[in-house]
Amino acid sequence: MDVFEDHASSLVSPARDAQAVTPSDTLALDAVTRGVYVGQTGALSVQMAGGQVVVFQNLPTGSLLPIRASHIRATGTTATGLVALW
Repeated sequence: MDVFEDHASSLVSPARDAQAVTPSDTLALDAVTRGVYVGQTGALSVQMAGGQVVVFQNLPTGSLLPIRASHIRATGTTATGLVALW
């Protein structure tokens, strides 16, 4: 589900919903994110809404990535305390 499918990309307003994330190589998130919070430092592997798989390396604790991801992948993810934002 992509609740922002018909919206222009923006982070003007705050997130409305959030969910703790357990990375998975097979399961999609409940919805495509508008951001991901990283609680503890590490790498974050995601599948973007457009289908690309990318690994964000060396993310510091407390990072907030303004990305539209459909999956948070277990393979390549070392960061913990992940929260998906919608």
